[in-house]
Amino acid sequence: MTTYYDILNVEVSCSQEDIKRAFRKRAKELHPDVAAPGDGGLEKMRLLIQAYKTLSDPDLRQQYDRTHFIVADKYRFNYREFLRERRDDPHSQSKLIFFELLHDHPDEAVDLYDRLTTSTRFDLAEHLDREDFMDCAFLLAEEYERRGELLRAYRLLSAIVRYEQERPYFRHFFEEVTDRLRSIVCFKMPGNVEADGILSCLEELIRHNFSRKDTAFFMKKAAEIYLDQNDVVTASDYLERGLELDQKLSGTKKLRDRIACLAPA
Repeated sequence: MTTYYDILNVEVSCSQEDIKRAFRKRAKELHPDVAAPGDGGLEKMRLLIQAYKTLSDPDLRQQYDRTHFIVADKYRFNYREFLRERRDDPHSQSKLIFFELLHDHPDEAVDLYDRLTTSTRFDLAEHLDREDFMDCAFLLAEEYERRGELLRAYRLLSAIVRYEQERPYFRHFFEEVTDRLRSIVCFKMPGNVEADGILSCLEELIRHNFSRKDTAFFMKKAAEIYLDQNDVVTASDYLERGLELDQKLSGTKKLRDRIACLAPA
């Protein structure tokens, strides 16, 4: 089988510069002023251009190699190293983060993301396709949650919510995003994150307009935190709003009793 590497007359292990040089050389050879008449020059040129477009794009090259089972692993184009060498290109570094997560290198992915977000005004969503960003953000959030960096996990999951509400992608898997947010904010953050930080997250979750039941739960949790801060008025307001959404909201009797005890006479 003739491969795109054969058409360009390059080795499978060739660099991007090798591909460019080979394309220029072969294009000159197939030029109408040089090629013999009736030699199928137009078809050869079409294949040459297609081969060049594929192999000169690292993503397409990796996909082509995988699809066509191009030689042994040790000779394949090293996509990871290609991305790692392009340290000044945020687009390549974003793809590297996703690549590391997909290939079971979570520490490398998190370290790189940390460096980029700390040292530059870096936004992962600007450098990945919408769906790739959402998948990458979910995997990153899992790693940050595992490391106990709850606010970072929350911010990534919250970004996914905004994208999903604009245009569905996760669809029936989106429930897992909601469940993770509920677990992180309502059960893992207390005792690990300042109350103001938790309230800020809860208020954003409420604005996301999840289901009535979920939103009511977030309101009840906010009421509990406000009550812990002795803000009885705000706690009562959040609880009543939650009950308007879900009259069967659990755990409200004890909360009502606490509010009644602390309310001014």
